[in-house]
Amino acid sequence: MARGDGQLTHDLMPGEKGPQDACGVFGVWAPGEDVAKLTYYGLYALQHRGQESAGIAASNGRRLLVYKDMGLVSQVFDERSLGSLTGHLAIGHCRYSTTGGSTWENAQPTLGGHDGGTLALAHNGNLINSAELRDLVSEANGEGRHRGEIGRGNTTDTALVTALLTADPDRTVEAAAMEILPKLRGAFCFVFMNEHTLYAARDAQGIRPLVLGRLERGWVVASETAALDIVGASFIREVEPGELIAIDEDGLRSERFAEVDRKGCVFEYVYLARPDTTINGRVVHEARVEMGRALAREHPVEADLVMPTPESGTPAAIGYAQESGIPYGQGLVKNAYVGRTFIAPSQTIRQLGIRLKLNPLKEVIKGKRLVVVDDSIVRGNTQRALVRMLREAGAAEVHVRISSPPVRWPCFYGIDFATRAELIATGIGVEEVCNSIGADSLGYISEDGMIAATEQDRERLCTACFSGSYPIELPSSDQLGKGLLELEFPVDGGVTDATETGTLDVDRVSVTAAGGAAEAVRRP
Repeated sequence: MARGDGQLTHDLMPGEKGPQDACGVFGVWAPGEDVAKLTYYGLYALQHRGQESAGIAASNGRRLLVYKDMGLVSQVFDERSLGSLTGHLAIGHCRYSTTGGSTWENAQPTLGGHDGGTLALAHNGNLINSAELRDLVSEANGEGRHRGEIGRGNTTDTALVTALLTADPDRTVEAAAMEILPKLRGAFCFVFMNEHTLYAARDAQGIRPLVLGRLERGWVVASETAALDIVGASFIREVEPGELIAIDEDGLRSERFAEVDRKGCVFEYVYLARPDTTINGRVVHEARVEMGRALAREHPVEADLVMPTPESGTPAAIGYAQESGIPYGQGLVKNAYVGRTFIAPSQTIRQLGIRLKLNPLKEVIKGKRLVVVDDSIVRGNTQRALVRMLREAGAAEVHVRISSPPVRWPCFYGIDFATRAELIATGIGVEEVCNSIGADSLGYISEDGMIAATEQDRERLCTACFSGSYPIELPSSDQLGKGLLELEFPVDGGVTDATETGTLDVDRVSVTAAGGAAEAVRRP
């Protein structure tokens, strides 16, 4: 399965699309510190949240510069590029695309500006009223004119927000934010900045995590507490749902743009977040271990060995072994160096599929009755290949246990699942899924068991991908979708050709931003 750890491409497991993470955001205001390197390491800690592109914006108070490219954080940046990003504040982003395709033009941070200054913005989440925002941008710019990021071919909801925040040169950034943020619907964690100030904002439901940390000489905001740890920042608190924070030489100030209606994503606890992250007071690793314990109570089986699907299933497998008394062991070896390669696999290698990532320890599993623990089943291709591989290696029985309920509904708040028609659990029962993947038995944790493990109130969680109950009302289906904004955009009053897919021909668009963002982009 194409996991969020960046270790396996879709090409290496054909036809499979696992739950893809949203994005990681990081921001730092720290005069006297090397803010670009702090941001680099913060993004490194958040790499699991998105591996398509990475970018950093930094300001020295006079000039704001963005450097971004496609690839992993360690591929995009080196000493030279980081050395060019000088200043006292910076923001960073690592992306998995939700709205807008995976292209350089859609990499973040996005830029906007006018004669009064420049704004850079990074976004984790997904907005569900992008069509409305697109109309607001067109109204603000005037018909037939799209400047800045949109004019250069950016087709993300992030670019729309950036354009709206910089539409009126007479408004301060904070005044613009307090006007625009209440108009956004869906999930968003923003970190953004102008030449002098770092900002952070989180949607009223708090669907995605965002935390505030303290450095000896400054402040940090990040998607997860693990990113605070890696840069030596102490955790202060979460950025509250519906809160806008501003940090500059006068200190930290906070405003509320919406009342709290907390609906945190339960899938963060199941899979998305790092196990060493804490969300709303609950350590994610402990939640996953407890899910494994609950799974053992709900779906016991006589077996000889409990083993995880590395590494996402490991904490739950530990919990299952602890509760059941069945020995825990490693039946699979993970190749940590598969990586994201730009060399296409041959047909022979492609057919090996999951073996490029995982290989069975035959001596450990031969003749054993196995309990194989994983975090989720989406389309079932990975589990089907895994069960077959274990049987070929000599397993006597293969019992699959899943530490989340069946995924039956797509997410519109920042996770890119397969479509509902592609989800294996849509319209069929557990026995049919079990037969499809070839296991001897299959057990999913109950929704109650999963929620209890998070130690959160059910009313404060979003379980839409399992229950179909969406906490923020969705618009009509024609107003949703990853390609919603993949349209032919006029550029600064002129019209450019579109590709056959209807997207902007970006090769004919200058990468220089308009207004105060002029010369602020560096493209490798």
